[in-house]
Amino acid sequence: MNEHTAEPELPRAVALAWGVAANPQRGPKRELSIERIVEVAMQLADAGGLASVSMAAVASELGFTPMSLYRYVSAKDDLVLLMQESGVGVPPEAVREAAAGDRGWRAALAAWEQGQLAGYLEHPWLLDIPIASMTPTPNNLAWFDAGLEALAATGLSYDEKASVVLAVQAQARWEGTARRGPGPDGDAAAEARDAALLASLVTETEFPSIHAALAEGVFAPGHESFAFGLERLLDGVDAYLTGRTAGAPVAGTAAAADVTADERDVEASRDQKYREAVKARREVEKKLREARKRERELLRAARDRLRR
Repeated sequence: MNEHTAEPELPRAVALAWGVAANPQRGPKRELSIERIVEVAMQLADAGGLASVSMAAVASELGFTPMSLYRYVSAKDDLVLLMQESGVGVPPEAVREAAAGDRGWRAALAAWEQGQLAGYLEHPWLLDIPIASMTPTPNNLAWFDAGLEALAATGLSYDEKASVVLAVQAQARWEGTARRGPGPDGDAAAEARDAALLASLVTETEFPSIHAALAEGVFAPGHESFAFGLERLLDGVDAYLTGRTAGAPVAGTAAAADVTADERDVEASRDQKYREAVKARREVEKKLREARKRERELLRAARDRLRR
């Protein structure tokens, strides 16, 4: 690069996220700050969704005029970017701890997905922010870096690693979208209502496969199949890696169907003690999901009490 080439100027919101933009010299002192503006905006979004956030609404909540906010945040889009940066937080240490354990990259990516999902469930409005490209803010970059790091020992190229991380993120976003809070009625009431509506519309004659799935409780309240989808996604990556190691054709080639898992791993997976451990882990994960669901329900109830 030419030594005289100027570095690109950071957009103000990105500069604020990195802590390299100064607060305005004029305007309200002490009572107002970037952090306080973002905090109130997130509270509004948590209570009423992203559509409830406007510069006027945030200013009113803070007891200032909208013009006072513009001294700190130049536009609503900038405010939303800062809300997202705060909402996603930093990757949990569990990601790196899992990568260092016996299950390696697979456990690390599962922990990464669960961390992403936890953010979406805590702040569902994050799912309403369009994704155009990677947001160059510290927390967003830290998440993507942790995802790539989880695959460090796989031997994948960075292009392949990035594709895997994006696929896992898509899984987390889909689960977050499907499980996001339905409103003041609470999760259980909305799930029961939706299940009853679906059952009333689906007939065995018109939709035989969906009707059979309903009979097996696939769409019943509390039924979850997201873990199965994530495991199969990771199975696909595992098979791809196994094919590379064995020198067999990889996914995307004409002979991809010939790729099989390592026979020793297949035999080991039939071990009774191993199967019992897997079952125990899944039971614990189920209880954790139930605990998180209960936590969200109690949080909504607490917010409702405060609004009364």
